[in-house]
Amino acid sequence: MAEISKPEGTPTKREAKAPAVSALSFEAALAELEGIVQRLEAGNVPLEESIAIYERGEALKKRCEALLGEAEARVATITRDADGRPTGTAPLDPAG
Repeated sequence: MAEISKPEGTPTKREAKAPAVSALSFEAALAELEGIVQRLEAGNVPLEESIAIYERGEALKKRCEALLGEAEARVATITRDADGRPTGTAPLDPAG
């Protein structure tokens, strides 16, 4: 029986089930990225699949960096008055 190949650019079953990177939480994106790294390091993934999962890994890395940046922007330090009483909050990095 002849093997039927899929058309170029058609996602594999695994890729078709994968959620959009933009919808992932930091933890989910990081876990998937770690899985991709392990698969690529094992070296037993066919070339075409390696390229596809590497590209997804790049997108996951960018997602993690963006979410970390957002989290850092939300971190605040407590400001105090002359007597040491809390008066509010200020950005962690006022220059940012």
